[in-house]
Amino acid sequence: MGATEDLTKDDFLGGKIAIWQPKRGYRAGVDPVILAASVAAKSGQSVLELGCGVGTASLCLAARVPDLQITGVEVQPEYAALAQRNAEENALPLTVVSADLRTLPADLRQKRFDHVIMNPPYFDRTASTASDDTGKDIAFAGDTPLQTWLDVGARRVGPRGYLTLIQRMERLPEVLDSLAGRLGAIIVRPIAGRAHRAPELFLLQARQEGKTPFRMAPTLVMHAGEVHQGDQESYTREVGRVLRNGADLPIWH
Repeated sequence: MGATEDLTKDDFLGGKIAIWQPKRGYRAGVDPVILAASVAAKSGQSVLELGCGVGTASLCLAARVPDLQITGVEVQPEYAALAQRNAEENALPLTVVSADLRTLPADLRQKRFDHVIMNPPYFDRTASTASDDTGKDIAFAGDTPLQTWLDVGARRVGPRGYLTLIQRMERLPEVLDSLAGRLGAIIVRPIAGRAHRAPELFLLQARQEGKTPFRMAPTLVMHAGEVHQGDQESYTREVGRVLRNGADLPIWH
């Protein structure tokens, strides 16, 4: 997958960053960009992304917030290599560790971070059909249970730090159950394709030692209009600012 003919170089954030990614396999879209925009990181803080893929979310975050210390963990060596290449070519701070999150290197197990972010596989492997492309299959389902992702992530959140993730709506009960008694001040922001449609995804933010009661934020609507209008698909103003300019997208506002 390292050959240029097997890759595409795609612009994100209105051309602020360019990402090499495979033509065939998992390809980053809007979701990691939305995830990055929702992380309330500040200059000088540390960030850990579990399952960083080719680095899209981490690099979008680094492009918005300067002077972050970002570490990405990716189980697939080919994707990890692309993530490191993307960081270097965009001159952004991302150190990529090629490892299974279930067996993190000892030095990572001893660290805690101001922010842990993740876009775990959306589908339960036991209830879905495997893709014939290994990269895509691991990204969309994999063999690591969602509960394990959340357990590893919660352990790496430092004092008063935050866990931020994006996931499919039907898995919200599973996420809340896994975080119960571990992280607090939970905020959930549903994501719907269009107004008046049921949300399919959600953003979640939880804080270490947080005491604020559970909150449900207003739904983020992705597309303007009631129906698809051909090739000129228009995002809502809020989402367009994120995709075109790398603006922040607070989960609670």
